[in-house]
Amino acid sequence: MALTLSKNQSISLEKTAGAGLTKISLGLGWDPMKTGLMGKLFGKSGDIDLDASCILFDANLKPVDLVWFRQLKSKDGSIRHSGDNRTGEGDGDDETIFIDLATLPAAVTHLVFTVNSFTGENFERIENAYCRIVDSGKNNELARFNLSEQGAHTGVVMASLTRGASGWDFKAIGKTTRGRTADDLVSLAVEAVRA
Repeated sequence: MALTLSKNQSISLEKTAGAGLTKISLGLGWDPMKTGLMGKLFGKSGDIDLDASCILFDANLKPVDLVWFRQLKSKDGSIRHSGDNRTGEGDGDDETIFIDLATLPAAVTHLVFTVNSFTGENFERIENAYCRIVDSGKNNELARFNLSEQGAHTGVVMASLTRGASGWDFKAIGKTTRGRTADDLVSLAVEAVRA
């Protein structure tokens, strides 16, 4: 059974998944709040375009690469993005980032996952947002973090993966921001990993 994490809580992926963890994915899901007739009259559509991204850092927290809707694969090919979901409609994960831990370059020690609204919609209009980490080899959800904080922010540093001596640790972060692209969130991602 998957663990539900709170802000700043972390787990060891190897201890949670067992030996042999090589491929994982981070799924992001959300639902647009129902707008009803009044929302439609005042130009509020039901669609919300959130973008999941992964920022790759080295041990000195220098950005190495960025996987997002404008670059769907890392330069080395170890991380892939499922593509841009512009509505949030449907069940399950709306966007997914696939990570091959076995082929990830040794110089990459931190992966930081962010979500932002490129179009500037804020999180007051979003409900049921979450991110979850899945053992892709066994199709088993390891941990989930509910992004329940609503407000005027347009982005969230969701979570991080950090490579240590005993394997990878997953940390729920949940730091809100007004950034609208993954580029806007790089410095906040660094702060979140250092904290």
